[in-house]
Amino acid sequence: MKTILQTLEEEFRAALTLTEASTPRNYKFPEAKNIVKVAVGMRRSGKTYFLFQTIRELLAEGVPLDRILYINFEDDRLLPIDHKGMGQMVDAWYTLYPDHHNHCCYLFLDEVQNIDGWQLVIRRILDTKNIQIYVTGSSAKLLSKEIATSLRGRSLAIEIFPYSYTEYLINRHLELPSKPLGKKALDFQQSYLLDYFQTGGFPGIQSMPLNEQLETLQNYVETVIFRDIIERYQISNVSLLKYFINSLLKNVSSPFSINKFHGDIKSQGYKVAKETLYTYFEYLEDAFLVFSVPIFTESLRRMQTTPRKIYAIDNGLIAANTFNLSDNIGKSFENQIYLDLRRQGKKIFYYRTSDGYEIDFVTQDRQGEYEIIQVVWEADDPLTLEREERALRQAEEELGFPGRLIDWSSYVRELSTP
Repeated sequence: MKTILQTLEEEFRAALTLTEASTPRNYKFPEAKNIVKVAVGMRRSGKTYFLFQTIRELLAEGVPLDRILYINFEDDRLLPIDHKGMGQMVDAWYTLYPDHHNHCCYLFLDEVQNIDGWQLVIRRILDTKNIQIYVTGSSAKLLSKEIATSLRGRSLAIEIFPYSYTEYLINRHLELPSKPLGKKALDFQQSYLLDYFQTGGFPGIQSMPLNEQLETLQNYVETVIFRDIIERYQISNVSLLKYFINSLLKNVSSPFSINKFHGDIKSQGYKVAKETLYTYFEYLEDAFLVFSVPIFTESLRRMQTTPRKIYAIDNGLIAANTFNLSDNIGKSFENQIYLDLRRQGKKIFYYRTSDGYEIDFVTQDRQGEYEIIQVVWEADDPLTLEREERALRQAEEELGFPGRLIDWSSYVRELSTP
């Protein structure tokens, strides 16, 4: 065990050095002491780099490197390992460095969802050691009430997404939006934004040639399918699962009816229960591949029976797996706004007015304030602008919340700095 730990420490220090030039992520773990700090997100979204960024911040504050233990539970050399083995590794580290018992230490556990019962070990270590614990996982279940309960309320979680638009610009060494934004600056920003929709924000593909980007993004979906769904839940109907995922990605920014999809695949010869499709969708949401947004209504029954709108983790991933981005710039832009709202921690709904106008988003922030948002790629056409503003006005009258229209230029202006 000591040999394994020393090898892991050696490799960790080398990896930490190699990532020093990585693009800073716009995230921070909560500063509260004596809680488990959790970061969750889809595979390859940058959780490990964010851990290393956090570690470098600790080093800058004067924390000695030898008081930091980093373990990646995706490492095949550690598998198979259960929670007992995980606990033995941490105990062996203290045995290897007895002086750590006298100081505050820092434990970083990457992709911890691979260890059944990991919460038991974390709770025991938290209760018996002077230690700060950071964990990452590729499962939304790490955000669930069950996890909070098992850790006795001693955890706080954040979601890690692929690069935002500004992080993308920083990574590419492109000019950030800054005031004043004239025609020239806006033309460049529009070009950058369209490229961002095509490439997406997954950190690992940014410097690849286009053909490698597409292949890698396709492989990301394959990895989610096999590692996070088929292996974890013993799914046998792989072809149906892939077809289901492809249909969801093609319908991003639109309501998606699983009932209708079930009818369509039955006519094609697929034999599957409707409940199975709902279960598949839960698995995909848990893996952060897709998200669903319910309709805004006081009727619980209507909320449950009305089709939800579908969004995806990344526009580049959609483009690489559906090949129809150029025809759906408006849908890509709406998906981008959804992801930004999600990054802000807002509750998100959509709405239909009494006259049948669809409102893209009704949001509620952490302070309980509501806002109505209508999204359109370009508002230059008078007919388009009049239609969208009419829908917005009716929603404001019916709901009593303030509303605003976002197009690509106003989006860039909101991001610009003085």
